[in-house]
Amino acid sequence: MRRSLTKKQIIRSKADIDRIFKAGKRFSLSCFKLFVAENDLPYSRIIVIPARHYGDSVRRNLIRRQIKEIWRVNVGIIRSGLDFAVVVYPTHDKTLTFREKEDIVLGLLRKSGSIAG
Repeated sequence: MRRSLTKKQIIRSKADIDRIFKAGKRFSLSCFKLFVAENDLPYSRIIVIPARHYGDSVRRNLIRRQIKEIWRVNVGIIRSGLDFAVVVYPTHDKTLTFREKEDIVLGLLRKSGSIAG
């Protein structure tokens, strides 16, 4: 089993990111905001963006890794053909455990209707 996301599952182009923010629907819970936009691909993609002044590079990279791990573990239940941008704000996320972050992200996915089934 693959222990990381593939390159095709990660959004990198500026044009795709801009499209998600302009055309996507937004949902928020706690210190996370989720943008969802349709894509014409047979799989879903993600990008994690810590907001400005989130902290030092260690904290920014930690939250990116954690959200991508939540995504990787749950990718089987997420509908395909969607692009996701997760924006993380530096409010009270320092006190959140990994499990609480996972519950919030899955709650956002449920709220957006992105979980299959």
